[in-house]
Amino acid sequence: MNVTILGASGFIGKYLASALAARGDHVTTASLRDPENAARVAGASDAVVNLAGEPVAQRWSPEVKAKIRSSRVDAGVAFLDALAKQPRKPAAYVSASAVGYYGASETATFDESSGPGSDFLAGICVAWEATADRAEALGMRVSKLRTGLVLGRDGGALARLMPLFKFGLGGIVASGRQWYPWIHIDDQVGIYLHAIDGTAGVLDATAPNPVRNDEFTRALGAALHRPTLFPAPAFAVALVLGEGASVVTEGQRVLPTRTLATGYRFRYETIDAALGAIAATA
Repeated sequence: MNVTILGASGFIGKYLASALAARGDHVTTASLRDPENAARVAGASDAVVNLAGEPVAQRWSPEVKAKIRSSRVDAGVAFLDALAKQPRKPAAYVSASAVGYYGASETATFDESSGPGSDFLAGICVAWEATADRAEALGMRVSKLRTGLVLGRDGGALARLMPLFKFGLGGIVASGRQWYPWIHIDDQVGIYLHAIDGTAGVLDATAPNPVRNDEFTRALGAALHRPTLFPAPAFAVALVLGEGASVVTEGQRVLPTRTLATGYRFRYETIDAALGAIAATA
């Protein structure tokens, strides 16, 4: 199979490209900064995976908010408009999305059948997924992966947290009661392969057993054999990230109900198993 990855230089993109190559697929990459060229590259592929997007874990100035939206919505529209002009189209369009779609809650449980929230990130995710749906009009099978906190030793939030925890400086964030819908990078890639190979629709890319921040903190400290005595109060996180602090101080309990129903089987179902495996190779 020929697969084009948009946003292949990121954490997930690198792992996905490696996994595709390992099983014998041909991988090409392109950037949405040049949508016309990206469309030409993708037009020769069997499937295209769009992972492109401005990082959300940063201070949200008006300019950053505009970049978050433009990189996910406007860039996707420009790419699909350019792809519509190509004589050949890929059979599948697999788009990243995020669990931010559901909004934040300490009490509710969400899965793929749940409706969207009403905050900034939820609005971005709704527009992001609506952009992906435009690929259906081009005759493409569309998959949308709502991703949670991706865990791996060399990327994502964990790569920034592990040095602090190794020095014994880790601790709970804010109340510690916010839910973390996490996923090991191997399962994240596995679900992308599941979608590339034929599974359409919305898939929650989160492990079956989400945890609260205090349990996540305990598990990471145990995996690294370090104490977790230094909490990060909500106001301190807000000083660093501003409105973007909601990414780590709020959360949602998300279950991969449809992902499991479509036949995907997780390699790492518990946070202890996932963090233990990562710590053993760090």
